[in-house]
Amino acid sequence: MSQSVTRVLITGANGFIGKNLLVRLSELPDMAVSTFVRGDDAAYLSALVAQADAVVHLAGENRPADKAAFAQVNAGLTQALCHALRTEAAATGRKLPLLLASSTQAERDNPYGRSKLAAEQAVQALAQEVGNQVAVFRLPGVFGKWCKPNYNSVVATFCYNLARGLPIQINDPAADVQLVYVDDVVSAFVNAVQAPQSGFGFAQVQPQYAIKLGELAEQIKAFDACRGADLQTERVGTGLVRALYATYVSYLPNERFSYEVPQYGDARGVFVEMLKTPDCGQFSYFTAHPGITRGGHYHHTKTEKFLVMKGQALFRFRHLLTNELVELRTSADKPQVVDTIPGWTHDITNVGEDEMVVMLWANENFDRQKPDTVASKV
Repeated sequence: MSQSVTRVLITGANGFIGKNLLVRLSELPDMAVSTFVRGDDAAYLSALVAQADAVVHLAGENRPADKAAFAQVNAGLTQALCHALRTEAAATGRKLPLLLASSTQAERDNPYGRSKLAAEQAVQALAQEVGNQVAVFRLPGVFGKWCKPNYNSVVATFCYNLARGLPIQINDPAADVQLVYVDDVVSAFVNAVQAPQSGFGFAQVQPQYAIKLGELAEQIKAFDACRGADLQTERVGTGLVRALYATYVSYLPNERFSYEVPQYGDARGVFVEMLKTPDCGQFSYFTAHPGITRGGHYHHTKTEKFLVMKGQALFRFRHLLTNELVELRTSADKPQVVDTIPGWTHDITNVGEDEMVVMLWANENFDRQKPDTVASKV
C-alpha cells in the first residue's frame, strides 16, 4: 500500500526559518511542500490552500522601511490566509490545521508587537468560528544557519562579523537575550504538523536559552581558538554552546573552511596536533618510517590511546618495578586501540615496509612545564 503524503503550505518559505523547514520537510518521505513567498499575490492563497493538507504561516515583516507594513503584512496577510482557509472549509468541509509563527513581541505595545498580536487574534477567531486546529508559537530570538546577518538577529551578526575578523557593537553587555535554535524550532513545527493539537492554543519550542549579551559575544569569540595556535575547543557537544558553535561555523567564509595545525618533523617522521579540549585531553597523529621506534618513556598519570591507521606496529611495554615485558602487534588491517599504562615504559616500532600512521589521544593536554613524560628504554 502506498504511503499517504501530507502537503504542507509554507508561507515565507524563502525566509530564515522557512528555508530550514523546507529542507527538513524534504527529508521526510510522507511530506510534500507548496510555498508562498514575498512578492506572490495574496489572491493565490485560496488555490494554494485548496491543494494543501496543513499550513505553516511564517511570512511576516520585522524590519520594514515603512512601519505601516507591519499591519499590512503581519496582520493583513494573516487575515487573507484565514479567509482562504474559511473558504476552503465552506466549500469542501476541510478544516486545515494551521501553525502560526508569532513573536514574544506580541506582548509589547509597539507597532511590530501589535501587528503580531493582531495576527494571533485572526487565527484564534478562525479556530473558534470554523474549527481549524491552530497552534501559535510565540518565538524569542531564533538563531542558526542561513539567518541574515546585520538585520534582526544578534547571533547572526556576531557570528558573521567575528568569522571575518570584523568588529561587533555591544551597547549593553548585561542585556538579557532569549534564544531558541532553529533546528529545535523546525522540530517543533514538524511535530505540530504531524500531530495537530485540538482547537486553538499556544505552543512552545524547547529548549529555550537565556544569556547576557556580553557573554554571548565572548562565547562566539572563543570558538575561533580551536582554529588558532592553541587548538583549544570549547565544550561544543551539548546545549546552547553546541547550537552556537554550529551557527558560528555556518558563517565561515569559504576561504576559512580549512586551517593549518602545528606539525613537528624529524628523521623519524612527523607529529601533528589536531585538537585540544578543556578537560578531555587532546588529539593528534604521528608517522614513522620503516624500522623507526618512537616513544621510549613512561607516565605517572597520563594515559594515551593509539590506533594504527596505516602500516604495522609493534608495541612494547616494561613494568618499572618488576621489569615484566609485554609485546603487542597491531596493524591497520585489523583496527585495535592500544592503551599506554601508567608505570609502564613503552615504545612503538614500525615493523612494516611502508610508512606507519598512528592516531593518538592523550587524556590531558601536553604541558611543557609538567609533561609527565620521563625517558626510559623498554
